[in-house]
Amino acid sequence: MKKSEKLIARRNAIVPEGMGMFSPVTAVSAKGAMLIDADGKEFIDFAGGIGVLNAGHCPKPVVDAIIQQSRKLIHTCFPVAVYEPYVALCEQLALLFPHGKSTKVMLTNSGVEAVENAVKIARQATGRQGIICFTGAFHGRTLMGMTLTSKTGYKIGCGPFAPEVYRLPFPDYYKRNDGLSREEFIKRELADFEHFLNHSVDASQVAAVILELVQGEGGFNVAPKEYVQNLARICKSKGILLIIDEVQTGFGRTGKWAAYEHYDIVPDISTWAKSMGSGMPVGAVIGRAEVMDKTTKGTLGGTYLGNPVACAASLATIQYMKDIDINSKAEKVGKTVMNFFRKLKRECSAVGDVRGLGAMVAFELVKDNDPNKPDADLCKALLQACANNGLLIISAGISGNVVRVLSPLVISRSQLIKGLTILRTELVKLTTHKTRK
Repeated sequence: MKKSEKLIARRNAIVPEGMGMFSPVTAVSAKGAMLIDADGKEFIDFAGGIGVLNAGHCPKPVVDAIIQQSRKLIHTCFPVAVYEPYVALCEQLALLFPHGKSTKVMLTNSGVEAVENAVKIARQATGRQGIICFTGAFHGRTLMGMTLTSKTGYKIGCGPFAPEVYRLPFPDYYKRNDGLSREEFIKRELADFEHFLNHSVDASQVAAVILELVQGEGGFNVAPKEYVQNLARICKSKGILLIIDEVQTGFGRTGKWAAYEHYDIVPDISTWAKSMGSGMPVGAVIGRAEVMDKTTKGTLGGTYLGNPVACAASLATIQYMKDIDINSKAEKVGKTVMNFFRKLKRECSAVGDVRGLGAMVAFELVKDNDPNKPDADLCKALLQACANNGLLIISAGISGNVVRVLSPLVISRSQLIKGLTILRTELVKLTTHKTRK
């Protein structure tokens, strides 16, 4: 038995069934966009730790910062004793992501903790309880996060869920256009939103709308710009706060520091994590100061939030991203992947749609070229075939039929093309075999 097989067997014997395993791959070390498993086999990493490694595996400045900080201070709990890395990171985030005239920031351990706190802040700031979210959304697996999350498979047997949460259809033109033009579709979706505030929950009871501009686990569905801009306008007119979840889209993934920069809006509150720490557990809630300061003392906090070592890693990550111009790298990676996938769609009828923003790109596998016939079996087989051939890649989508690329943005062009070629080769093999059968 290989070392990887032994490790997976040990994993299965001790880890609960509820803990998912996206691929049969192990990891011992990694650098840049390459990962080495327990048997010494190399993999091109198109998963990026689920969007955590925009700056790559183990960037030297970040590793050095972790070592240096761990020698000085590992923990005090920020409310107990204030330390500079926490304050410095908050200051840096406010400069990168200004929310209005004055911005305030709190740190968390993860994206879902950021979401939980954003909801608490919105409710205290408005004095309202209702939260509106969308189909296809993923906001985490805590109680509120799971309530906001759309995919039922993540929620089986976990209820009852948090009250006063309302869900609307995500403006997914590919699946829900009903023959309308994009302009007509957006008008309809906005009218439905306003109608919802009349027949399901009154605007005066809604604290916030929470939205991923590009849905991560939902399948890289991209919200139309005109929809988002008008949604922001409606929310503002009705005193509803707009929370943008940037956990997977942030820190260069879409070719900008924030996905919301593509939309020419500024949210009231935003949530962050994943690539802001190059793999260290750190997240943030950023918001307009007048909103953030409407919280009661003691309602925000936690023992490990904004750990000194995680803060040092995040500060080093941000500086490294600036030094290498992470956004230009994302633009190049995204353009290459998008062009490759569009060509693949012309070649392979199983590819129903290609979509994305910047370097957050995916294609959807369907049967009979029908958006309502997801081909999850083909997707699963494709991911396994890729893993067998040295490419680590993961799926997304409510039906598990979307192949997404979240490679480190520092990936070399040769590594990127090699990975895409493996993906194409294995898909062609599978679909050709399927057709012959």
